[in-house]
Amino acid sequence: MIRSLLLCLFLYSTTLFAQESAPFCASDEMHQHIFTNYPEYNPGIIRAHNELQSFTENYINTPHVKSGNPYIIPVVFHVIHDNGPENINDSQILDAIKQVNIQYRLLNADTSEIVTAFKALAADPEVELRLAQLDPDGNCTSGITRTESTLTYTGNHDVKALIQWPPDKYLNVYVCDQAAGLAGHALLPSAADTIPQWDGIVMQHSYVGTVGTSDYFRRTVLSHEIGHFLNLQHIWGGNNVPNYYYLPVAQSGNCAFDDDVADTSLTIGWQSCNQSGTSCSSLDNVQNYMDYSYCARMFTQGQKDRMHACLNSTIANRNNLWSPTNLIATGTDDISFQLCTANFEIDKRIICAGETINLIDVSRHGVTGRTWTINGGSATSLSDSLVSVTYNTPGTYSITLSVTNGIQTIDTTFTDVIQVLPATGTSEYLVESFEDPTHFANNWLILESGNTYDWELNANTGFSSQKSLYINNFDATTTEKYEFISHAVDASNLSDIVISFDYAYSKSAPTIFESLKIAVSNDCGQSWLNRKTLLGAGSLVTYDTELAIPFVPNQNDQWKNELITNVPAAYLTDNLMVKFTFDGWGSNNIYVDNIQILHPDILEIDSYLAQTTNIYPNPTTNQFFIETGKGVVIESIEIQQINGQTVQVHSEFNSDKYQINTTNLSSGIYYLTLSTNYGRITKKFTKQY
Repeated sequence: MIRSLLLCLFLYSTTLFAQESAPFCASDEMHQHIFTNYPEYNPGIIRAHNELQSFTENYINTPHVKSGNPYIIPVVFHVIHDNGPENINDSQILDAIKQVNIQYRLLNADTSEIVTAFKALAADPEVELRLAQLDPDGNCTSGITRTESTLTYTGNHDVKALIQWPPDKYLNVYVCDQAAGLAGHALLPSAADTIPQWDGIVMQHSYVGTVGTSDYFRRTVLSHEIGHFLNLQHIWGGNNVPNYYYLPVAQSGNCAFDDDVADTSLTIGWQSCNQSGTSCSSLDNVQNYMDYSYCARMFTQGQKDRMHACLNSTIANRNNLWSPTNLIATGTDDISFQLCTANFEIDKRIICAGETINLIDVSRHGVTGRTWTINGGSATSLSDSLVSVTYNTPGTYSITLSVTNGIQTIDTTFTDVIQVLPATGTSEYLVESFEDPTHFANNWLILESGNTYDWELNANTGFSSQKSLYINNFDATTTEKYEFISHAVDASNLSDIVISFDYAYSKSAPTIFESLKIAVSNDCGQSWLNRKTLLGAGSLVTYDTELAIPFVPNQNDQWKNELITNVPAAYLTDNLMVKFTFDGWGSNNIYVDNIQILHPDILEIDSYLAQTTNIYPNPTTNQFFIETGKGVVIESIEIQQINGQTVQVHSEFNSDKYQINTTNLSSGIYYLTLSTNYGRITKKFTKQY
């Protein structure tokens, strides 16, 4: 029942779409669906709404004195990720906090751009977010948690069942790949009071802060959602729960409704920054954070009063968030807390010699000094919170950070955290049989996935050999990405290059979405160009039998060879790199052997001819064509019947595409033998009428 109600809750769960439109659940039938099918929630939501509405009116109409200090709201960011770009770094979250606090104190520089008619109404909401320094158990925290889950791709209320800190003590913000198709969404206090397990804000990662995966244009989205968290409606009104009506933005009928804030003019709502708009006869406050106009600059005094009323009400326990007792419990008061964590972030862990990485100190809490110990690299500083380090010598290096608050000192060391690869190749080819572990270690790098299983050497099976590289994909239980890359190959003097390898794979179910991808790079792995994708239900399968046991290829006919000949000339540089990526779903094992990266002239001839020579159409009627790989020249062609008798001979060709007339051949099976500058190859074809 809970899952089927999720979309309906967006009727009173307010939403935002910032740069692009987002879908809404906005039909009257859905409203009626809540009344009819989920009546158990309606009394609580209506009661909480009426109580908060009455409290707000009394609060605004009753003189009261505030201390002048901002309302401090402890916040925790839960990053729900699947090891993709949605797993944003701490710096992006810190920037998001910074942007919200600028906007909720009216410190944004663009207030000078507020339309003259509304400048006097622009208010300092006196609200400040602070990342929690103590978790619900009183332990030191960064205020940021990370949970791996595929629920990141939906980003609805289900993510809150993964992790939620007590909503009466913390504002829970969830960062996901998607936010139910929106930029963000949040429950109003009346709904959160009734369904506390869904209290909080869900944000699409690309709308968090101004850096990382987001940008400056999207910085106001979180402020908009916090407005809903503090009982602000969209500026055009709607979402008044007792009547269960919902007002889509920019509808002419919206002029008949209000957002319950006296100093926000009636408007239908805007999806563009029309600062002279008068949709309901008076000038619209298009620059309000609670509009969809993309040019937000301000809250009004009336909106500030409404938020303050919410913060002083018991509905959804908003009044407890900023209480002195809770600030102490969450570590967000103004008292210095003990240093408890030394930690830092690295923007790149695999580089080529001569390149630079950036280190960011994210230690907690109250750091007053730091010392970096950098092995093998040259740093711009050994005491700043942000330092750049250049490495000129290939190798593996460790980094240590020591931080202090003037009383305590804590150290942390990331061992072998930086892998520096040669900037240029030392050879124009790379051949890997996996028989020599030292050769593999000196020429390849397995990218750590953090998974239980990864690419590893298998000493018991290979193609016509004892060893190969494989993944224990049979025992894997989750969707994972596994990668390994080559060191640089110097292809700068080559006119062409091919990539050949043998592989073995068997599936465990009829339909498998696993894949093996091969990509190339000419910028030290900063970007990759995919050249081949082998799919699990088709071209990747080499042993077409569904197995309920781990697959071990114990015969050569359970292997296939793949030849990649489409490497662009732009990648024939002195630092050509190759990457193998297996996207696994836990079906069955995969093996790779005998990788060759080299010019076609020195590739194993049989393999090259077999992979690049094609006959079409086959079967044929009156003629067929022969295509060969680059550099292959056919010197003669013989066509033989199945009994070995030669029926046609052709010679003196000089092309890479040959046309053979078969009009005079009888129907049946024939053998085509090609003599080339690389050797001989025989293909079978069928003649039919």
